Amino acid sequence: MSPRHALPLSMLACCCAAPFAAIAADAPGIAVEWDLRLRHEQVDDAAFATSADATTLRLRTGLRFSTERGWNGLLEAEGIAASGAYNSGANGRTTRPQVIDPPGVELNQAWLGWKGAGGNVALGRQRLQFDNQRWIGNSGWRQNEQTFDALAVEFAPRKDLSLRYAFLDRVHRVNGDEARDLLARERALSTHLFNTAWKRGTQQLAGYVYLHRDRDVATASTATIGVRWNGSRLLSSGNLAWTLEAARQRDHADNPLRFSHAYWLVEPAITWRGITARAGWEHLGGNGAHALQTPLATLHAFNGWADKFLVTPASGLEDRYLGLGGNVGRERAGSRANWQLAWHDYCADRGGLRYGSEWNASVSMPLAKGFGATIKVADYRAAGFGRDTRKVWLQLDYKGRR
Repeated sequence: MSPRHALPLSMLACCCAAPFAAIAADAPGIAVEWDLRLRHEQVDDAAFATSADATTLRLRTGLRFSTERGWNGLLEAEGIAASGAYNSGANGRTTRPQVIDPPGVELNQAWLGWKGAGGNVALGRQRLQFDNQRWIGNSGWRQNEQTFDALAVEFAPRKDLSLRYAFLDRVHRVNGDEARDLLARERALSTHLFNTAWKRGTQQLAGYVYLHRDRDVATASTATIGVRWNGSRLLSSGNLAWTLEAARQRDHADNPLRFSHAYWLVEPAITWRGITARAGWEHLGGNGAHALQTPLATLHAFNGWADKFLVTPASGLEDRYLGLGGNVGRERAGSRANWQLAWHDYCADRGGLRYGSEWNASVSMPLAKGFGATIKVADYRAAGFGRDTRKVWLQLDYKGRR
């Protein structure tokens, strides 16, 4: 661990955790939360002569309060210490592959809200997650998560109906405050998010309108309108589940480009004897000059863990995939070990170019209350896009609240 960043991390732990614990002990309705994560990531990318090795330690700690009258809030800071030879996006080591986990200390969340029987509202820097995070998410896999300066409102006029609205003024990206690319640090926005969901039994139908205006990069402004349907049904010997989604993305606000791209997702899944098998086809349209983009999404969760398609290629992306997953072993600390295996085949929407294929595998296991471990692998084999890339992660987590 770099001595330069060990001191800020230890100061964060002392300044945040100790005083907050004292407050929590004396004041009902106040709680201390912490999230400690140690991770080693190795990246072998054929585009580079040398590999990347990053060992990072992230401490996120916060003070959350609530009152009997519905007022609530969160003040949360995080610190990241790091060692190893890798390109963090902030250190200038461009001869090695990127691992976007730069060291530093930041304010992660700071918001004030109110919660009542029919809904809630929050104002300030906050974590936002809509649906499966394909369009709006916090990119929680990275050590420095994505947060938003926003006004967020949720309203439930009935038990089976929920309405969400958020206005985004700024996005704080995973690259951190020291990223060499200033636009990778944060973006000024004027974005309106509308989402409504209706539930009936085990099914949910959601519709959304995301009017995204990027005040720093006009060509990133888009309007996305879509609908999502997911549900499940018991079978005689298992369970059938499905997700269907379709959307259209167009230029918006002062974007000088003109485009209209289609998005769709078809994902059936079946669970039998504790093992879930799924197949998927995700389409992100492109016309050869421009493609559908999801800049506010939790990108690592989609199109393979090797992160080769964080930005959709100009000719679009077709991701066809198969996956297996389930639990194994005895229950420990309230849960069992979980394993996942997936295979992706990638090609272009326009032109028929085959990009490549990828294997993903992971095992996550509980160790004790609040403690967990994860082993994860991504292996991308290039055909017409990028270069062969293999990533391996070893991770320990400790989360709690007092």
